[in-house]
Amino acid sequence: MAILAPAPCTAQAHPLKVETHDVEAMCHHTNTGTRTVHTYRETAHGLFVARHFPGHPRIRHWQAHLLPALNMVVCHYDFHGPREHDYYLDIARITRQGQVWTVHDHYLDVIVHEHVCAEIVDTDELLAARQEGYVSEAQVQGAVAVAHDALSGLARANYGLDRWLATRDVALEWCPTPGVPA
Repeated sequence: MAILAPAPCTAQAHPLKVETHDVEAMCHHTNTGTRTVHTYRETAHGLFVARHFPGHPRIRHWQAHLLPALNMVVCHYDFHGPREHDYYLDIARITRQGQVWTVHDHYLDVIVHEHVCAEIVDTDELLAARQEGYVSEAQVQGAVAVAHDALSGLARANYGLDRWLATRDVALEWCPTPGVPA
């Protein structure tokens, strides 16, 4: 029996992306800079955030729910052009210290096309990060477990995000996008 070696990783390895949300200052700090947030709202399950994406070629507005207990950030984007997907789930460890929420992105993401399909993406980034020592084996296993649990749950819920989250006793509320017709 031949044992196949894993395919070489093609992604460029990079350290964990760490973002902070300073609720008091209404600022979202990312690896690309600091952005003003127009809405922060604490919820029963975490933190809701919404902000514009000025000057971005594809995205005009972003809303997200930081869900620490599920180890994910559920994102909804408003695009300038056609909708690319309905939801984007970032697998992440989320912590809070006072009014500052910190998101440690664990590379894997789940893209949801509501009631059609969902897929796990960026596995190559996770593997490259592990190979370079940016994440531990335990972090890799944790991220994979969360992503596959989400994908399996979404499949059982006919790829309906709200339906799947209801099985976790989580209900999300979104706000109308300022300047975007409903």
